[in-house]
Amino acid sequence: MIFHKPILFSAVQPSGKLTIGNYIGTMRHWSQMQNDYECLYCIADLHSLTIQKKNFSLKESILDTLSFYLACGVDPNKSIIFVQSHVYQHSQLNWILNCFSQFSELLRMTQFKIKRITENNYIKKTNVGLFNYPILMASDILLYQTNFVPVGQDQKQHLELTRKIAHRVNALYGKIFTLPTPLISQYGSKIMSLLEPRKKMSKSDINKKNVIFLLDDISDVILKIKNAVTDSEKLSKIYYDIEKKPGISNLLEIFSAITNKEINVLSKELEGVMYAEFKNMVATHLSNFLSKLQKSYIKYRSDESYLKKIAYEGAIKAQLKSEKTIQNIYSKLGLFSFFK
Repeated sequence: MIFHKPILFSAVQPSGKLTIGNYIGTMRHWSQMQNDYECLYCIADLHSLTIQKKNFSLKESILDTLSFYLACGVDPNKSIIFVQSHVYQHSQLNWILNCFSQFSELLRMTQFKIKRITENNYIKKTNVGLFNYPILMASDILLYQTNFVPVGQDQKQHLELTRKIAHRVNALYGKIFTLPTPLISQYGSKIMSLLEPRKKMSKSDINKKNVIFLLDDISDVILKIKNAVTDSEKLSKIYYDIEKKPGISNLLEIFSAITNKEINVLSKELEGVMYAEFKNMVATHLSNFLSKLQKSYIKYRSDESYLKKIAYEGAIKAQLKSEKTIQNIYSKLGLFSFFK
């Protein structure tokens, strides 16, 4: 009997410099996941088009992101690594799923409401792509009959919509799509801003002191951690409480991810430690980690021919898998194909 691993899909947008939040939220798990799942790791360049930037090279950012995938331990011999726009089936399925999605559902998407404000996109300026984003995300996932999707808390609503759309299609035409299940880590799924720990860390934040980028100069990383907000509690007690101590809790989540220690273990180890000493510990471990990651990144980024080879081979593999789903739904919908 042949045992097939469950399918896992994950993606990151190449829309700017990656942050420690990107790493902790998803990318740190990828190396281990490829041993337990059949993994597809996508560079979601089509999604990044929802925000237009001047003096920004998408091609360079795609290669940067691919280099980080490899630096984080993703093995192209174990996993499929590909660029979203290289697999045209994503766009094909996107249109079909649009026809099974409701306008009112998209209006309820929290991320759309937030991005429309933070990107200064009010109703007259909001592009349709930003509104339609969750449907393309649903296409990304459903195209590969995905079983599991590692997501942060802020993407959970999008995955719920994906399941709803898949169920709607299945109810009409039989089982076409696998219903994906979210994988959400208890800690680290949403790293917060350093100076404003009640809002998510974002690479688009105007104040760069709020964000730790994976390619930050190490001296800047140390300074950012030392300046991070803690709390006004008189006793410098370090414990996890996202409501009472959002700043300390955020630093604990970062420290836990980098040291691979559970937060409850760290809380015991840090009894009696003052905030300044705790920040020094976080800064030291984080600096050491980023130094190693940056060296690995530079090694891969310097070989563009190798990166393009991986992207090409990954696209071929992804196309072969995705075409099965496209042919199936075309057949069920009664769409005529010359290629069968």
